[in-house]
Amino acid sequence: MYGTLAIGLAAALLFTRLVIYPIVIYLVDLKGLRRYPAMSLLAGVTNIPYMIESARGSRSRRLAELHQKHPVLRIGPNSLSYGDARAIKDIYGHATKCTKDDMYQLLSGSHFHLADVINKREHQRKRKLLSSAYALKNLEEWEFKVADKVVKLCDQFDKRCPSTKESSLYADTSNIVDWRAWSNFFTMDAIADIGLNSALGFLEQGDDMTVSEALDGTTRLVSYRDCLHSQITAQAQLVWAYKWYNSLVRWTRRLPTRYRTLFLKGDGFDGIVVHQVRKRLQQYQKGEKLDDFFQALMESKDGTPNHLPFGEIVAEISIMLNAGSVSTAVAINNVIYMLLKHPDVLAHLREEVSTVADDGEVSIAYDKVKDLPYLRACLDESLRMLPPTPFNLPRKTPAEGCQILGQWVPGNTTVSMSSYVAHRDANVFPDPEVFRPERWLGEAGKQLQPYFITFSAGARGCIGRNISYLEQTTVVASIVHRYDLELVDASVEQTSFEHLNMNPGPLMVKVRLRGQE
Repeated sequence: MYGTLAIGLAAALLFTRLVIYPIVIYLVDLKGLRRYPAMSLLAGVTNIPYMIESARGSRSRRLAELHQKHPVLRIGPNSLSYGDARAIKDIYGHATKCTKDDMYQLLSGSHFHLADVINKREHQRKRKLLSSAYALKNLEEWEFKVADKVVKLCDQFDKRCPSTKESSLYADTSNIVDWRAWSNFFTMDAIADIGLNSALGFLEQGDDMTVSEALDGTTRLVSYRDCLHSQITAQAQLVWAYKWYNSLVRWTRRLPTRYRTLFLKGDGFDGIVVHQVRKRLQQYQKGEKLDDFFQALMESKDGTPNHLPFGEIVAEISIMLNAGSVSTAVAINNVIYMLLKHPDVLAHLREEVSTVADDGEVSIAYDKVKDLPYLRACLDESLRMLPPTPFNLPRKTPAEGCQILGQWVPGNTTVSMSSYVAHRDANVFPDPEVFRPERWLGEAGKQLQPYFITFSAGARGCIGRNISYLEQTTVVASIVHRYDLELVDASVEQTSFEHLNMNPGPLMVKVRLRGQE
């Protein structure tokens, strides 16, 4: 009897907490958020509709559709999404009073890294610590690491190129490559070399199998991409539950669900990071001074040790290997895809690159191509239309509230804007669905920069922006100059699944050396 009563009481309490309480909060409406149109009928009561859109992998596309009618949307009980690009300054600008949302803290491990730390003073400490390592001057000294990966990528493509132009007709499949996969092998190899002086060897292998090491020292072979994307997919679908996130992770890890599989695979990426950090730390402790990001992380410019705890080192290397391999690979995939869909743009770009490239030059020197205006315009236009990280970067308003687009928003409210949505504001980007690199040229292009948030904006803008442009600029210029590329099926649109990043599917391309007869 008492057992039945206890179960009934527990069920009643749970129902009250999950259903009655949110409805009461919605009806009382202390913050006045009911005045905003909601993305769905239940969005004012629960975050579940937003989580469902995340699970479908089309969250930002759905928001872009809704923002065509509504400049501000309520996407959760305490969350607002903005579609007017002018809100960027208020939410993300240098003078904003908004701070990073609690979502970042949920995704952090035992130690914060630069991207998920919320406290402004701690962020300033980390930014100061890492700024020299990420400075463009320092990165340009590591250009040879990127050039080496371009050469290795071209070695693989050269092997697959037919000996004559005629042999590349549709009956031959030996020269078909998955550009999506190879662009990721390139970025994973490049960031591991830049960051840890580590040779993953994915470009030579033609796959991404590598060592994952548990904290107890046991090792296993895993797929880098599979582990990383599994982890991000699970996090991206559940994190919007906020207060319930940690409980959901614990439950889904124990129950035979899809999320259990995703999280267990994701543990493999954590093991990749641990293995790489331990290996590099051993070299450092032996006194080896290697030319990489890790060295800059461990010591200041004058050689003074930073005395970082192991957990913080792992956190910073983790975000570098994560963001440095995923986002840039997606960007490189996307720009080649857009160029192949727009042959006139590709022809114009090749003409520009040919003015600086030497005959027989495999990896075109970054110094030659970094200031090519049309190349940068192509990169930025692709990043505008298909931002690698399109999800709403959430910020929290200060306790006293603040003004956004001239309207007061109550304190401790989550506010955000998707780069995918912002870049489709027709008032800033006319014909937003048209791939038009020319919009970024000259003075008109400079006027667009405040509304370009692929790398976020303000003091919390992506510190790895320079690394990404270094890799994108070098590999795209080198590839389009050296090869004729052709979509295997030009009628097929490449599909992408959105978690926190976009995850494009395979991009099958025929490759042939230019000038072959």
